[in-house]
Amino acid sequence: MQYRSGKEIRELFINFWKEKGSHHYPSFSLIPDDPSLLFTIAGMVPFKMYYLGIRAPEYPHAVTCQKCVRTNDIENVGRTARHHTFFEMLGNFAWGSYFKEGAIVWGWEFLTRIIGLDPERIYASVYKDDEEAFGAWRRVGLPDAHIVRLGQDENYWFMGEQGPCGPCSEIYYDRGEKYGCSSPTCGVGCDCDRFMEIWNLVFTQYDRQKNGSLSPLPRSNIDTGMGLERLTSIVQGVDTDYETDLFMPLIEHTCKKAGIRYNGDMAVRVIADHVRSVAFMLADGVLPANDGPGYVLRRLLRRAARYGRLLGFEGGFLREYMPILIDVMGDPYRELAEHRLTLEEIIGVEESRFEKTLIQGTELFDTEAARLKSSGNAKLFPGDIAFALYDTYGFPLELTLEMAEEQGLSVDRKGFEEAMEAQRQRARSKSKQKKSALSGDIYTELENTLPPTVFTGYARHEGKAKILALLTEEGRVERVDPGMECEVVLDATPFYAERGGEVGDTGRIFAEDAVMEVADVVPHGSLVTHKAKTSGAINVNRDVYCEVNDARRGAIRRNHTATHLLHEALGRVLGGHVRQAGSLVTERALRFDFTHPSALSNEQIQEAERLINEEILANIPLEITECDREEARKRGAKALFDEKYGDVVRVVTVPGFSTELCGGLHVRATGDVGLFKIVREESVGSGTRRIFALTGMNTLELLQHTSLLMARLMGALSADEGNLLAKAEALLDENRQLQRHVQAIRVKELNSDTVFQEKEIHGVVLQTGMFSQVAPETLREIGDKAKARRTPTVVVMASLVGKDCHLTVMADDDAVKKGANAGTLVKEATALLGGRGGGRPNMAQGGGKPERRDEALSKIESLLMEQLRR
Repeated sequence: MQYRSGKEIRELFINFWKEKGSHHYPSFSLIPDDPSLLFTIAGMVPFKMYYLGIRAPEYPHAVTCQKCVRTNDIENVGRTARHHTFFEMLGNFAWGSYFKEGAIVWGWEFLTRIIGLDPERIYASVYKDDEEAFGAWRRVGLPDAHIVRLGQDENYWFMGEQGPCGPCSEIYYDRGEKYGCSSPTCGVGCDCDRFMEIWNLVFTQYDRQKNGSLSPLPRSNIDTGMGLERLTSIVQGVDTDYETDLFMPLIEHTCKKAGIRYNGDMAVRVIADHVRSVAFMLADGVLPANDGPGYVLRRLLRRAARYGRLLGFEGGFLREYMPILIDVMGDPYRELAEHRLTLEEIIGVEESRFEKTLIQGTELFDTEAARLKSSGNAKLFPGDIAFALYDTYGFPLELTLEMAEEQGLSVDRKGFEEAMEAQRQRARSKSKQKKSALSGDIYTELENTLPPTVFTGYARHEGKAKILALLTEEGRVERVDPGMECEVVLDATPFYAERGGEVGDTGRIFAEDAVMEVADVVPHGSLVTHKAKTSGAINVNRDVYCEVNDARRGAIRRNHTATHLLHEALGRVLGGHVRQAGSLVTERALRFDFTHPSALSNEQIQEAERLINEEILANIPLEITECDREEARKRGAKALFDEKYGDVVRVVTVPGFSTELCGGLHVRATGDVGLFKIVREESVGSGTRRIFALTGMNTLELLQHTSLLMARLMGALSADEGNLLAKAEALLDENRQLQRHVQAIRVKELNSDTVFQEKEIHGVVLQTGMFSQVAPETLREIGDKAKARRTPTVVVMASLVGKDCHLTVMADDDAVKKGANAGTLVKEATALLGGRGGGRPNMAQGGGKPERRDEALSKIESLLMEQLRR
């Protein structure tokens, strides 16, 4: 068999099916349009609506090499030959086109003629009653002994309890006796590594009903999947996926850095696997977070970082793999190279943050593990400590599980989940349910029956149209009465529908005897709905006249163009790693999220403003063109992380300054923006910053307000503009000195044994003090002196300040060694106060409402008793 690279195999598969008439879709994003999935886990996911019959396919058959992420078997990654978090799935799909015969004949042709696999080593399994598939395999020349009939559990595919389903046929390759188990019954389906499944052909031909019966689908479909890594390992004749050229450059770098020879080491494999996942997630717009896809990203990055520490690596090292990965996979996945600086920056920031918490969290883990071991029979690592590691130190639970396993311990997962649930209950914000794009709702029904809405708003803000459909709370209707709220679908519209961060237009739709006030415009696939309230009766098929609120649209245009100028300016000021991570463009202001690890200095903000306002003053006409995506790439157009683009894209260019893919509305020339001013910059997550800014008349209003405020301050402080800052700083300094003097007096008054009530708990002195109008920083000073008087000790201080109760808990080193954890005590106690808090084992703070103060203090005492009893 000829040696072929993973890249070559990928290209051969795509080109083979293209020659058979299949449309080639480049890999879809790892983030699917399906709220039931965090990631794209299989090649068929982007086509799920076709299999469900919700939408008609664009082409009768297709081919993809799809990026996929699965983490359900993460504990096996590195341990086995073929478990991965990131992998590529080769797939060919057909909807009412070729069926079993075509899939099997062409599949056989690809494996034997194109790839060159030995036909005598190929086996196939079919569903036990599937004579059509059995016959197709016989006709390509597969002997009966190589066709295995299996039951429903192995060779039948269901999408759910009801819906599309059908038999499948799996293709296996006999790798030889050396991979076998020597059992006389060894064959297809055996758990050993000899007969490797390489390709699954699914024949969806039935619709399973609620009662379990099967009805033929209107059209039969093909859905196949074959792991590129697995096929490559066979072609290259290596034992595992990790020895293929898709992994080895990454593995070789790790071994060289660690000074070791590769021998199937788990740590080396984990790093190679996770680096791929992290890079592709970031390239598809996933950013580190504490939930959702961002949590999976953070979990994998930190898991890889910890395995690097086990190999002796110090400091950040994961960004070193980006050039290697780009060399291996940059073609066809050009997003890796395009976002390289961004990927490296975010990885570096996240790894640096983990480095800081890893030391502290490991100390806490080691302390608790040592205490458990010294106690004899205790082998269960406490769930509340595992949660503290997760919540305070950023340890994914899986990391704690691995560390515990290395120490011969198990983790109280129930206790962890209880602590997690308690935190969820305390959360103040409620998550919004993302509407499923696969729900088959009234909008998808309309999309399948009505022509796409034609958008005319780029050229004008008014125009004629016809009503194609009306929607109310009751569903689709033929008529809407006066005063009713409804959604209107037109054949054409000048109204811009909300997308890409730009809000939708408002305005009016006029009929002969009615006016509809449009409050919002929303896209639904290829259709647009206008949310409106009508002053008269409206019927379907009525001719109408649309008029957009052009003054409001003008303000939105200014802010939208300003986001493009800001994007480019930030890249020039901060570096090439800057990428847009989100935006909101309204008539009042703009919000712009971007990748950057730290707060901007005043000088950086001013420099960005200067660059932008220079472009505005130059009054440069914008150039807006349409072209294919490849041409846009050649022009250097920036594409947003999480935006989905079609084959034809719209390119917005400020000549000599910026080029970006964008479907939104923009000004005619940069001078129309008027004046640009950043009003606030803040953090919105790991490695992500947010800027709020104003343009046009909104900027003038801000400057007028600021000028008036300055005049009032100068009057109040009896200072002119030249010495206003010095006068204010002098007053603040004087105030600080007075506060320190008052605090010293207060500490002296409160610093006595009589302030605290003392109680001994399992050899530790619990000191509890109640205070009034004492600030947290003063409590810490009092606590330090209290700790010096007793040992081992835990000091608990509660202070009523206004309508709030401040809580500070401190523990000396001896108390911590015995199991005391101030962070956990404060977290649980402040939950009772309706607030929040936390910290380290030796010092923690928090607060809440005072009504349940006594109950919170009792909770601390009972929890401390549990901690010390372990």
